[in-house]
Amino acid sequence: MLLQRVLTALVLAPLAIAAIFYLPLTYFALLLIGLLAVGAWEWGPLMGFQSKPRRLAFTVSNVLIIGAIWSQFSVDNFWLDKHALQPMVMYLLWLSVLWWVLSAFLTLVYPRYSGFWSSHRSVRGLFGWLTLVPTWLAFVTLRSSDYDLDPYQGAQLLMYLFLMVWSADIGAYFVGKSIGKHKLMPNVSPGKTMEGFIGGVIFACLLSACAGYFIGFNSEQLMTITLVTAVITTISVLGDLNESMFKRQAGVKDSGSILPGHGGILDRIDSLTATAPVFALFYVYIGW
Repeated sequence: MLLQRVLTALVLAPLAIAAIFYLPLTYFALLLIGLLAVGAWEWGPLMGFQSKPRRLAFTVSNVLIIGAIWSQFSVDNFWLDKHALQPMVMYLLWLSVLWWVLSAFLTLVYPRYSGFWSSHRSVRGLFGWLTLVPTWLAFVTLRSSDYDLDPYQGAQLLMYLFLMVWSADIGAYFVGKSIGKHKLMPNVSPGKTMEGFIGGVIFACLLSACAGYFIGFNSEQLMTITLVTAVITTISVLGDLNESMFKRQAGVKDSGSILPGHGGILDRIDSLTATAPVFALFYVYIGW
């Protein structure tokens, strides 16, 4: 399984990096819609949808919501200036943050209160919209930052987000496997340990600080990116646990099988769905 995961990652990582850096902004936004449409299709069973028409309907609803947002302003017009977003974009990003606060509560107390949302498909569908749509919005927000002046500025921001999430995931895996003893949240994800979580955050912070040092960041910038990394990697665990909670409630092991060794698209982007909106807001308010 580990070898299969590594081989799939070796194929996917270069493709993801190439898309982030070299696709024009419009095509990048369209590619994201395609990926999130697959994620919406995979969300169907988490809502209890087994029939293809119902899953397709939920998938189309996500695409239409994103299309409605796009129709309000072009993807290269999300930013009013270097430090200000369109008000509607800001509202939606903050709505996403509120959802993740609620998600954190539901995850922490699971299985309490699960009887309500698990018995209402409309509620689980709303949770799906709040998970998937802001992910598109946050990715495009980051990618379009200073796009006219430097088309690679936003790509670097996204790569930094990926660096944080991927390094925390790798660190948590190996630390958890080697010394993990205390379960993090056994009701939601029995395989995750407190030692793995802490190890992942520390590993990501060290790697982020090293990258900042070689880039030439000053001490204040290094402190900022280290603190941001600590927060983002902690939130990334929430995204992972959130999907695990929904899968456990639905009796589903993986969201899909499209990625050998990794499962589905949702299994790969679960951490990013939680971190991308928060990271976008961090960048708007503090930058570096």
